[in-house]
Amino acid sequence: MDIAEFLTEAGVDFEVHEHGPAYTAQQMAAAEHVTGDAVAKPVVVHAGKKYVLCVVPASCKVDLRRLGEVLKCRQCRLAEESELGGLFPDVEVGAEGPFGRPYGLETLVDARLTGCETIAFAAGDHRKTIRMRYADYAGLAEPTVADFSVHL
Repeated sequence: MDIAEFLTEAGVDFEVHEHGPAYTAQQMAAAEHVTGDAVAKPVVVHAGKKYVLCVVPASCKVDLRRLGEVLKCRQCRLAEESELGGLFPDVEVGAEGPFGRPYGLETLVDARLTGCETIAFAAGDHRKTIRMRYADYAGLAEPTVADFSVHL
C-alpha cells in the first residue's frame, strides 16, 4: 500500500516531508522538529492467535500487561522483526504506517495520541514522513482508543 496514495484517494489533507534516514520514531521526531508525543509509532503485537497494530507516541512504549487487559488476552508479545515483512510486504521493515485495516489488522491507538491536533508517522520508508490531522487519521483508521502505553 502506498500511504500517500491511500490518503489522496480518501480526500484528506496531509504533507509528505523528506529527510535523512530515520530508523526510530524518536529519530523521525528529531528530523521533523516535533515532539515525540506527536509522532505515531506503530508497534505490532502478537496477541493470542492474532496480530494487532498498536499505535503509541514515539515517547512511549507499549505496556503489554495493560494491552492484555484491553484485549482480554493473557499472552501478548511484541512481534519479531522477521514477522513484519510478511505482514507488511510493501513497506520497509520498521517504516510501517499506523493503518492496520488495509493489512487485515485491528488497530488500537493509545489515548495519549488523541490529544494531538496533528500527528507525524513513517510513510513506508525511512526517509519520508507524513503529517496529518489526528481527526482525519482516526476517521480513516477507525482505531479502538485505549490506555496501554507508558512514557519512556
